[in-house]
This record gives sequence, structure tokens and C-alpha cells, in this order.
Amino acid sequence: MSASVALVDRIDAALPQTQCTRCGYPDCRAYAQAIVDHVAAINRCPPGGADGIERLAALTGHAALPLDPACGTEGPRFVAVVDEARCIGCTLCIQACPVDCIVGAPKRMHTVIEHACTGCELCLPVCPVDCIDWVVATPGSIGWLAWSDEQAQNARSSYRARSHRLQRDEHDREHALAAKSGPGVTADDSADRGGPSLDAQVIAAALARAAARKAPS
Repeated sequence: MSASVALVDRIDAALPQTQCTRCGYPDCRAYAQAIVDHVAAINRCPPGGADGIERLAALTGHAALPLDPACGTEGPRFVAVVDEARCIGCTLCIQACPVDCIVGAPKRMHTVIEHACTGCELCLPVCPVDCIDWVVATPGSIGWLAWSDEQAQNARSSYRARSHRLQRDEHDREHALAAKSGPGVTADDSADRGGPSLDAQVIAAALARAAARKAPS
């Protein structure tokens, strides 16, 4: 293992693993790599906060800096809560969750496994009916005082398991499509044939159900 890879591992292990993307990178590992590549500063992780910056400073030898306000602010940890009355079962929050802490099925109410929620907020913008609320899980505690190394390890494991599953599912989908359509046909080719995607169909149906529920009888 090279020294740079070892340093990426250590920096990644020092991050809270919320996978929130607030640092500007797709996940904590990518941010760690960017720090090692000298293209990202060590003050871009709001969930880690000031304590997290101190951790990264000790690992990299860089001077500790105030948290970059462009990335957000340090605060308590929140957990997502799905409002049963408003949920339409569109599954988009499930697809957005980086650690698989939301469970449910199409057209069925979803629920959040609270102890596994990292507070990443990635489920908020994808919900078409705004049925996800945020509850403070750690009042009075911020940064690493609101999180633990054990929780970070669990979140990392969940994120990696989800990533492997998605890669496997994509491989299986490509293989099934190739077997069905013949050589030289890809999933992109199939999408180019027209017609709404499954996600679009699910969203449209979910919104129609929500509108019907709100309509006066």
C-alpha cells in the first residue's frame, strides 16, 4: 500500500461518514482523496465540525481553519422522520439515502431506521410531497459530540454495502438487457427508445394519488 493510499484511509477513517456531500464531493472517501491530492481544504465537513477539522489537521499537518461557511454550519445531529399521513410511497427517499436507513415499498408508507440515520438530508429535496421532517437527535451536542466513532464505522459499512449492491444490480440489469435484446445493446440504448422511466412513472402516479387525496369530495 502506497503512503498516499494509507493517508487517504486514515483521513477517511477520521471523517464522520455521513456521506452528506456538503463538502462538495460525492462521499467521505472522495473528500479524503481530494485532501490528499491538495485540491480540497480540511475545513469542508460540517458534520465533523471544529473537532473534525482538528482531527484532519493532526493527520495532514495543515493548519486548522474555521469551518468553510459555504459548506454549511456545525450543529446538532438531526434524524429524518416520515409523516405517515403525507407519504405517498414514491420510494425516491429510499433511492437517495446513502446508508439504506429508509425502508418501504412502492405505494406503501416508508419509515426511517432512526439509529442508522446520519442526518445527511439527501432525502429532503427528492420528496415530491415534503413529507419528511427533521428532529434534533442530540440537543446541546454538535460535531463529534453529537456523533461517535462507532456510528461512523457503522455508517461507512452501510454505505459500502449499498454501493456494492447498486453495482451488482446494475451489472445484473445490463446482463439481463443484453441477453434479452441481443449483442451490442446497452441500457442507454434501451432508454433511448422512448417512454417514461420507471422513476418518472412512479412519481407521476404518486403525485396523482396525493392530488386526489387533497381534492374536495
